[in-house]
Amino acid sequence: MAMNDCKNVFAMLSEHLDGELPAATCEELEKHIQDCAPCVEFVESLKKSIALGRKYQPGSEPPQLAPDVKLSLQQAYQRMLNERAVNGK
Repeated sequence: MAMNDCKNVFAMLSEHLDGELPAATCEELEKHIQDCAPCVEFVESLKKSIALGRKYQPGSEPPQLAPDVKLSLQQAYQRMLNERAVNGK
């Protein structure tokens, strides 16, 4: 696997965050992530998603998103779609 391939890095991030990968693989991932802004953003998003998932309580209604948060998420999603269209990913 080429560690400069973000798709491969993204595919292994959950296992990395859960401590399920060999130490050498984790080191390669961390080195790539440090130098890759899209991967840094993705890792932070994944960490937040995991934390929110752990807080989830079945049967409870999630709090409403503040309008500015909702707009920020929509804009980030649109940026990601635009980047994929430009890069052909």
